[in-house]
Amino acid sequence: MQLNLPHYDFRLRRDDRGTAIFDRLRKRYVALTPEEWVRQHFVEWLIRERAFPQELMANEVTLTLNGVTRRCDTLVADRAGQPLVVAEYKAPTVKVSQHTFDQIVRYNSVLRARILIVSNGINHYCCQINPDNGSYAFLPDIPNYNSICQIT
Repeated sequence: MQLNLPHYDFRLRRDDRGTAIFDRLRKRYVALTPEEWVRQHFVEWLIRERAFPQELMANEVTLTLNGVTRRCDTLVADRAGQPLVVAEYKAPTVKVSQHTFDQIVRYNSVLRARILIVSNGINHYCCQINPDNGSYAFLPDIPNYNSICQIT
């Protein structure tokens, strides 16, 4: 599946249950779905092209929202361990919509990260959240990790 991201070689495994891809953050194989294909490419791109420290990143992070357990796709912490970036991925065939942004904003009401990223592997969106009033501004590109850390 062609994405609007560089091609990366991943470790794949096929068995009677289907194809799995090795997730470098979870350190295990996971089912290869279209959304997972986007997640793995995007995480790899953040690490290689935007200098995101792998040790400060996690996939499928559990959070509790209104008493219900949810999982955000990728969470990136700052060097003090506080949420810095929340990313939500969709399959390439899924249009990024207001519903997608509503979902990540709900997750961020718990996490309180400064940057939100949404991608379906084709279109990527990044916005900066003002922690004082909750307003946001879309950024023209996804900044590198050190630039995000300097955002106040």
